[in-house]
Amino acid sequence: MILTGSEILKNVKNNKITINPFYASQLTPNSYDFTLGSRLIVYNNYILDAKKDNEAREIIIPESGITLATGTIYLGHTQEVIGSDYFVPIIRGRSSIGRLGLFINITADLIDLGSINQLTLQLNAVQPVTIYPGMQIGQVTFWMPYGEIKKYDGRYKGSNGPVASKMYLDFNNESSGS
Repeated sequence: MILTGSEILKNVKNNKITINPFYASQLTPNSYDFTLGSRLIVYNNYILDAKKDNEAREIIIPESGITLATGTIYLGHTQEVIGSDYFVPIIRGRSSIGRLGLFINITADLIDLGSINQLTLQLNAVQPVTIYPGMQIGQVTFWMPYGEIKKYDGRYKGSNGPVASKMYLDFNNESSGS
């Protein structure tokens, strides 16, 4: 069951959903429009290796914007801290962003219960597109879980800003978690 905008607002007020900062003007009938943070991570090498901690650099998005190139994965982040111990957040690009040919989450749209942080966005442009910090880029919906609740305690918990892949830890017999 998906929460309506009024239920999202009610659960933000009673601290069952975290969206910080929160602006009621960004509520929609079934979601909340989140904004793009000011930092990007870009991998240094074109060929990435799942078994390695791939080198990357951070880029600050200027107020004048930055144009994303095709063929590159940019890891961005939400300006907001988003999550819940009670509802499952799912993120998607806004339709206006999709109409510009920008994917904001290539595969990771489901946010686990208990994962409350700035969300890392996997930005991929179909054609060059200019983005700006603070722009409304995606939407988060909240879904009622069914069954026993187990809270997320993985390697990305508490993220602040974009976080590069830590998949290489799976090959080093360390704790797993998406």
